[in-house]
Amino acid sequence: MAAPGKLSALTAGRIKAAGMYGDGGGLWLQASGSGAKSWIFRFTLNGRSREMGLGSFSTFTLAEAREKALACRKLCAEGIDPIEARQVQRGEARLEAAKAMTFAECASAYIESHKAGWRNTKHAAQWQATLNTYANPAFGNLPVQGIDTGLVMRAIEPIWATKSETASRVRGRIEAILDWATTHGYRRGENPARWKGHLQNLLPKRSRVRRVQHHAALPYSEIAGFMVDVRSQDAIAARTLEFAILTATRTGETIGAQWSEIDLASAMWTIPAERMKGGREHRVPLSAVAIDLLAVLPGPSGGPFVFPGGRRGKPLSNMAMLELLKRMDRSDLTVHGFRSTFRDWAAETTAFASEVVEMALAHIVSDKVEAAYRRGDLLLKRRELMEAWAARCIGSGQR
Repeated sequence: MAAPGKLSALTAGRIKAAGMYGDGGGLWLQASGSGAKSWIFRFTLNGRSREMGLGSFSTFTLAEAREKALACRKLCAEGIDPIEARQVQRGEARLEAAKAMTFAECASAYIESHKAGWRNTKHAAQWQATLNTYANPAFGNLPVQGIDTGLVMRAIEPIWATKSETASRVRGRIEAILDWATTHGYRRGENPARWKGHLQNLLPKRSRVRRVQHHAALPYSEIAGFMVDVRSQDAIAARTLEFAILTATRTGETIGAQWSEIDLASAMWTIPAERMKGGREHRVPLSAVAIDLLAVLPGPSGGPFVFPGGRRGKPLSNMAMLELLKRMDRSDLTVHGFRSTFRDWAAETTAFASEVVEMALAHIVSDKVEAAYRRGDLLLKRRELMEAWAARCIGSGQR
């Protein structure tokens, strides 16, 4: 490698033509031809030739560029790649700066950068709410680089046995935020919130501590008598509950139903993906009983919603059916519990395949089953299922 000194400040400043102009010692001046010039250090280490940018000619003088090149040559003499050494130095500088970057700030940045890809604003609000409740009190104001296993355990261990599902979500969200911080250079090292091979050694499996709380459900043997009581109630909430039971749908899906989603000619209710828990469109074959029920409602002239609320243009309140159950002295039941009634009835008294029942409940099934559904095979079977369920609900097949 030739000693430096081939260039002078004057000649370097006069260079206009595009090309590489050597100063010696691995230092080169690169001219683009458009007037832009920069300093380059060329070196060979372990048989590998590399180029390293040393900055703009307009920023660093020839003397300063030679100092930079000298420092690089010294590293090469020690067997150290100057490019890799600079990356390490910059990473350390970012970590130093990140000492003021708290976990709470990283969490806010993570949510902001990801919320555009989430289904709705409610999801972002849920993230922030759980972090504010469980993570931030434990270490929200601490530097993200300082978050360790002990702090993560402080946030989730107190609720692991009593609120296992929430605790699992919190752990996953902390893990995601710390991974984001690591990718951005705000922290280093293993993720203390990871489950596999780490927290699983400190906490019991959720399956061993989870206390399953089933929604209060009516035995299917009592559904016909209960439906008689519901039909005797002269209230829109009663028609809504009746429809929810007949279609085995969730509260939100039922009260949000719009006339534009219902095709009376084909007896089909198509719930758009954005209103479904699973995030995918769901088609509900409507039984003859369900169609008859819709016929007694005001129809599109009463507004866009099938089950309108007290204010025009608004759906029925999500509490209306629960209030109805209270008035009927059936506070022992929940609306969601009727989906369990439907499932128990189908499993114990019919020959319908479990995949058909799961699809009727809008549960996620395998891709193979989903493909069959898209061809229409399961849709036809589900129509038979819903007609059989309607017959059970009205008792002895009488409408």
